[in-house]
Amino acid sequence: MNGAITAAVAAAGLYAALNMLIIHWIASATGALRRKHKVSIGDGGVPHLIRIMRGMANAIENMPMFFVLLAIAALMGAPAIGIHLLGIVFTIGRALHAKHFIAEDAPGWQRGIGFGLSFLAQVVLALGIIGHWLWGMMG
Repeated sequence: MNGAITAAVAAAGLYAALNMLIIHWIASATGALRRKHKVSIGDGGVPHLIRIMRGMANAIENMPMFFVLLAIAALMGAPAIGIHLLGIVFTIGRALHAKHFIAEDAPGWQRGIGFGLSFLAQVVLALGIIGHWLWGMMG
């Protein structure tokens, strides 16, 4: 493996690890809320717990496929700077999104911008891989 691919794979690993910390942040906040309201299973009908559990589910729904594709892009030879840019945009988006759901009453812009940044990174990544494949098929 050459240095460029190694740097790109390492970058993908960095952002996967940072997003794992975001999941732990949401999980810790969920646990604290469960203890506060004495709810061990489910949401107990607590609106804030329902909210934070939805935020956790959204993270779990979006992160895995992004990082599978980010690792594939790195292994396909995407430049490390590209992996960093996609990783930074996605991670900032996920952090804003998580912050919105962790708060009991948060401004809507956090969710909107968080979703938008995450979505942008996902679409650019997917289209980049598809484009790379098409380019390879033509050449």
